[in-house]
Amino acid sequence: MTPSEDMPIAHPGPHDGPGRAPALLLRGIDKSFDGHRALDGAGFRLEWGEVHALVGENGAGKSTIMNVATAVYAADAGEVIVDGRDVPLRGPADAMAAGLGMVHQHFRLVGSFTVAENVALSLRGAGQKVSVAEAARLLAARAAELGFRLDPAARVDELSIAERQRAEILKVLLLGAGILILDEPTAVLTADEAQALLTLVRRLAGEGRAVVLITHKLREVAAYSDRITVMRQGRTVLDAAPAEGLAMDEVARLAVGEMPAVPPRAAARPGAPLLSVAGLTARRGDGSRALDALSLELAEGEVLGIAGVGGNGQSELVDLLSGLRRPEAGTIGLGGTDLLAASPAARRAAGLRVVPADRFDSAMAPGLTLAENLALTGVGSDRFGGRWLVDRRKMRREAERLIAEHEVRGGGPATPASLLSGGNAQKLLLAREVSDGARLLVAHSPSRGLDLRATRAGHGAIAEGVARGMACLLISEDLEEIMSLSTRVCVINNGRLSAPMPAGEVTSDRLGKLLVGHA
Repeated sequence: MTPSEDMPIAHPGPHDGPGRAPALLLRGIDKSFDGHRALDGAGFRLEWGEVHALVGENGAGKSTIMNVATAVYAADAGEVIVDGRDVPLRGPADAMAAGLGMVHQHFRLVGSFTVAENVALSLRGAGQKVSVAEAARLLAARAAELGFRLDPAARVDELSIAERQRAEILKVLLLGAGILILDEPTAVLTADEAQALLTLVRRLAGEGRAVVLITHKLREVAAYSDRITVMRQGRTVLDAAPAEGLAMDEVARLAVGEMPAVPPRAAARPGAPLLSVAGLTARRGDGSRALDALSLELAEGEVLGIAGVGGNGQSELVDLLSGLRRPEAGTIGLGGTDLLAASPAARRAAGLRVVPADRFDSAMAPGLTLAENLALTGVGSDRFGGRWLVDRRKMRREAERLIAEHEVRGGGPATPASLLSGGNAQKLLLAREVSDGARLLVAHSPSRGLDLRATRAGHGAIAEGVARGMACLLISEDLEEIMSLSTRVCVINNGRLSAPMPAGEVTSDRLGKLLVGHA
């Protein structure tokens, strides 16, 4: 879907019109980290006026090749050609000046700043003398052009995920991006938010921009993209094929190959009572009630699935169970021990493990190595040398074992965690949380942003822990995830839980009514 020569181009980038050259051409790209080859002669061709889906499983090299394109990483070998020109890109600022803007999975915004302050900061960094008031005016005008509203005076940390994403997109557009790269943009959005975003993406392509959509969601690929490139294990295995008429089953086969088996649902044979929550009440920062006298019981060897639309108290429940905040009222018991006044460390010592929804911000240290991240919760124990010393040889051996057992791809024990794909980061986190004395796992959206292979691997790790007697409280908006793993299912709505139902008796109709509060 290349625009005709007389198509008007709105903000096409640093050059006057797209011309006939590809918007972006990558050839023979190699890149290695810690001895692991992330890209092996990979290529990519992007035309102006198109939405181009870049597909592959977690760790295939999709984000890495686009980080090379935007000069976040320097390629070990290969060419990066922008709009027909071999432009030397020494860093992201050079890439942005050449018209390449990337919206990463983890947003690059200052939370304590307003949207307008963030944009003014970026524009000033690019050499433009722009006041906050002028940035606010530009933001409002561009948002109106694109058909949505965003308050320039709102603090970023008070915005929803979808609003933060729009702020990032507006920021790179105002910086002059003619080529827009979106990395897993719908991973943390609701269905309605995802549809709105993808409609916006089509509109931007209609203006003449070139858009790269990094994703593993094949329904989105089929509905919104013009061409598809598939990567697997650092190589390009399908190069810029037209999306129309292309079978998504074939795309999946090229991207993933042979799929791992679906892990069996835990048998409905609960053991001794383990987790007891009674009358848990909590408020949000704005004073509204997040949890309303919530109660639940969970036994060893079972999975209690809590389904619900985001924003109904799930995050507050996870924070209360992990000890990050105190309730207004209620009790929490684990194996007969009162945890209400216990610190997060004491709860962990009692066998409570947590996999939060945002793995990088809340559970891992991206700047540390894989070995260090795996050892974070065990430093001071005999596993790694005792209270006062850290035995790095033990730490490395343990990391090698867990990386191999859980098939974490993308590097070895000395690789920085920041270089892992989302799926491999989740494998690493689950390896740490279920491997060492876990009695109760609280898993919040464990498959969010993961491809099918990584999802099944994560579910398999949970199922293995449950088979050993671990209990799991599974909190997710993904109904398929809830149905496939849970032994009992309930729904959270406005901070209240429905009565648990045996998983075998749950129907999609019944669950849907509970989700909207009509049952």
